[in-house]
Amino acid sequence: MSPTHAEVESLKARYTVAGQEHLFTFYENLTPEEQTALFNQLNKLDIERVNQIFKKAVSSSGNSSDTKKQNLETLPDDVFDSVLDANEDKIKEWEKLGFDMISQNKVAVILMAGGQGTRLGSSAPKGCYDIHLPSGKSLFQLQAERILRLQKVAQDFTNCKNDVIISWYIMTSGPTRSATESFFKQNNYFGLKEENVIFFEQGTLPALTYEGKVFMDTKSSLAVAPDGNGGMYAALRKEKVLESMKSRNICYAHAYCVDNCLVRVADPIFVGYCISKNADCGAKVVRKIDPHESVGVIALRDGKFNVVEYSEIEPAVAEQRKLNGQLTFGAANIANHFYSVDFLDRVESFESELEYHIANKKIKHIDINTGELIAPSKPNGMKLELFVFDVFPFTERMAVLEVERKEEFSPLKNGPGTASDNPETSRRDIINQHVRYVEKAGGTVTPGDGDSPGNLTFEISPLVSYSGEGLEKLKGKTIKTPLILDTPDDLDKC
Repeated sequence: MSPTHAEVESLKARYTVAGQEHLFTFYENLTPEEQTALFNQLNKLDIERVNQIFKKAVSSSGNSSDTKKQNLETLPDDVFDSVLDANEDKIKEWEKLGFDMISQNKVAVILMAGGQGTRLGSSAPKGCYDIHLPSGKSLFQLQAERILRLQKVAQDFTNCKNDVIISWYIMTSGPTRSATESFFKQNNYFGLKEENVIFFEQGTLPALTYEGKVFMDTKSSLAVAPDGNGGMYAALRKEKVLESMKSRNICYAHAYCVDNCLVRVADPIFVGYCISKNADCGAKVVRKIDPHESVGVIALRDGKFNVVEYSEIEPAVAEQRKLNGQLTFGAANIANHFYSVDFLDRVESFESELEYHIANKKIKHIDINTGELIAPSKPNGMKLELFVFDVFPFTERMAVLEVERKEEFSPLKNGPGTASDNPETSRRDIINQHVRYVEKAGGTVTPGDGDSPGNLTFEISPLVSYSGEGLEKLKGKTIKTPLILDTPDDLDKC
C-alpha cells in the first residue's frame, strides 16, 4: 500500500531532524513501487536509535587502549570451576542436575547461525557445510543428532515417562534464512519434530559514513548489515522467541555458534553447573594454549565481567601465572553460553547502555550527488556490531566453567588448505575424539586398507553416543577402519 503525501512529509521531517534527510534525495524520481519500498524501510528503521548507537560507538572507540588495559583482575574463585580439576562426584552432581532440568523440558538451545560459508568457498549458510566426515554430515546435522541423542539419554537417566523436548531456536540472518529453512525441510529436520525447531532472524543496522550518515545501497534502499551475534538479544524479543520460551515453560538456554564442530549442545554438565551456581549468565572457556594466543579471555574489568581482547592485555600481564602454574588471564572465550530466561528478558532494561563495536569496511554505495554506484578500493565507512558477550558486565551472578579444548572446541573459520581452524582440522578433531571414546570404553581402533594412524576413516554417529556414553559393547573389541557406527545396532557388528 502506497504511503500518503502527508505520511511521506512527516517521515521526511523526522529524518531531517535526525540529520539523515539525504536518504530522500532520489525519492521523487523513483517508481511508485520503489517509493513504497524505500518509505517502508525508512519507516521501520529507528533512525534516532541508529544515531545514538553511532555516537556511543564513536565516543567509546575514542577512549585510549591504555585506559582499557587498566583495572583488570582475574576471575574470582567462587565463579570459576574446571572439569579438568573437579572430582568425578562433583561433575556427576552437575550432570544429574542438568539431566533433571532437561527431562522437565526446561532447557532450550539457541544456535547463532547467521553466517555464510564465504571464507570456506561456499555461498550456503555455514551450518550446511560438509567437513568431509566419512558420513558426509553437515554441521547442522551433527548438532541436530546430538539433540536427538541427548533427549533419549536424559529420558533414560531420569526414568522420565513423558517425551523429553529440547527446543532448538536457530538464529539466521537475512541472507541465510531462506536457505537454512529449506535445508532443514529437505532433510526432514534431521529427525527432530518440526514444531521444536524454530527459526528467527537477527536484526540489521545501516552502514554509515565516518560522519554517521547512512549509506544508500541503491536509489531506493539503504545499505544494511547484520548487527553482530550480540543482536541475538533484541532478536529474541522482537521475533517473539522469549514469548515462545515462556509459553513452553523453558527456564534456561544454552547458546553457541554454529562453527564449533565439537559443541556439546545443551551440555547437561554445563547446564547443571550454572544452575548449581544460581547463575543468570554463564560461559564455557578453554585454557589458552600460551600467554600470547590471539584469543579473548573472560576476566574482570573495573570489577565487572568482561571478555578482554588479547590486544588489551600487556605482554607482561598476559604472562602472569597463579600459584598452581595456570595463566592468571587464561580463560579463553569460545562463545558458548548459558542464560536464565529471566536474564534474557532483563536485557531490554540495559540495552541502551550496550556499546556497539566499529568494523571499518569497504561499502558499496550510491553517490548522493551523482547517483552513481561507488565500489571503494579501501575502507570508506563502518558497520556497527554488538557481540554476544557484551552483556557480561550486566550479569548479577556469573558462572565460568573450564572444559578441555580437544573435547569441546574446534572452530571452523578458514577454507580448505589453510593453516588452522579449517575443514581438515574439524574432521581430524571429531575422528580423534571418536577414537578416544572407543579407547575409554575399553576397545581399540586400528587402521585398515587405505588408512594410517593419522588418517582414519572412522566415525561414531551422535545418534549412537552424545559424549562417549553407551559404548560398553566395545570393551575388548578391536575395530578395523574404515567404519561408521551409524546406529546403536552397529555396535553389535564390531
